Amino acid sequence: MLKKSPKEEKTMLKNRRTILTSGIAFALALTLAGGAMAEGDVLKIGVPTSRTGPYTILGDQVVRAIEFAVEEANAKGGIAGHPVEMKVGDTEGNPDAGRRAAEKLALSGYNVLTGPISSAVGLALASQLDRWDAMYVSVVNKSPKLTGDSCHPRMFRANHSDGMDIAIVRPWLSEQAEADWSIIGADYVWGRGSAEAFNEVATELGKNIKVEVFPPLGTTDFAPYITQLRDSGAEGIWVALSGADAINFAKQAKQFGLTDRVTMFGHNFVVDQTLATIGADGVGIWGNVNYTATIDTPENKAFVEAWTAKYGAPPSNYEGETYAGIQTIFGAVEQAGSVAPSDIAAALPGLTIDSVFGKVTMRAEDHQLLLPNYLGLAVAKDGGAAIEVVQSYGPDVAVPAADPACKL
Repeated sequence: MLKKSPKEEKTMLKNRRTILTSGIAFALALTLAGGAMAEGDVLKIGVPTSRTGPYTILGDQVVRAIEFAVEEANAKGGIAGHPVEMKVGDTEGNPDAGRRAAEKLALSGYNVLTGPISSAVGLALASQLDRWDAMYVSVVNKSPKLTGDSCHPRMFRANHSDGMDIAIVRPWLSEQAEADWSIIGADYVWGRGSAEAFNEVATELGKNIKVEVFPPLGTTDFAPYITQLRDSGAEGIWVALSGADAINFAKQAKQFGLTDRVTMFGHNFVVDQTLATIGADGVGIWGNVNYTATIDTPENKAFVEAWTAKYGAPPSNYEGETYAGIQTIFGAVEQAGSVAPSDIAAALPGLTIDSVFGKVTMRAEDHQLLLPNYLGLAVAKDGGAAIEVVQSYGPDVAVPAADPACKL
């Protein structure tokens, strides 16, 4: 190697200092820019939900409610200065497709996840949240497992669980004269979980379970199942079907005369969308009512007024519950001062927010939002059917104790 002259060495040293100084200045500029950007970082909500399959109707409602909440937030300058975006993926109503859709959303930056209809899809996300650096807030999933043995530090439920619905069914069922009951439930985690929960409560109250049937998702011909229910001699039927399945069953049960000869209780069945479709065929069916546009809180009145002005009709059960779930996420973002999933998840346990249900708190022990619940009956109205809320229950009655199987 040729030895450099003192003049050449001096020049090289000067160049190194210039490069180093420039590098430090550039790094400082990036840091300052990053700090400025942090104030306006976008809250990116990923919505893996049913765009095809038997739960498409419910998926449509979830998407509409999130779109409404996002537009409303951005019109007010965002959430704590953070603009909000959403992106939708199709779960097809099954766990494998749901996991793929959620992963695609999360890894593209939309890692605050919400919206799956199927509990099986929601449960499929839990084990992937750390790997995706994501979090998940349920707005529909009712399986107790989400806040039970499958709970996760980054998974939360902002809607009603099966256990919360059963808690208000117990006093109603205890007053019913019918001793013999049968069950029809969708053949997946929610339908079977609902059937198991009802079976347990009914048995404790001295009722007899005659038959349990579980048609697969997407069933269109319920005749064989209705025949089994009718021939069982049951005086009451517990129905755990939703979406297109609930609509098809209700119409055919009326045609077969089943609805008129038994007492029927529909789990998440007496909802606006279902009754609007089946009309008078739904009259006389009892059910839990998780949300209604008639909830008397300032937040709900404002929501219903704005929603009705935009869509020409009040929000449905799923739209109201989904909106409350997005309110929960927004409240956590404000508390955390961040849109990072880890920060939002850390802010949620024990957080109290103002929602359409009034003030509600995310229980730290199992990440269940403590909500009121309602008992309703489908009554005749204008040639169709409408929901009549018969009884309201506060969280002290409607929310069971946290499941000790949840280890957070």
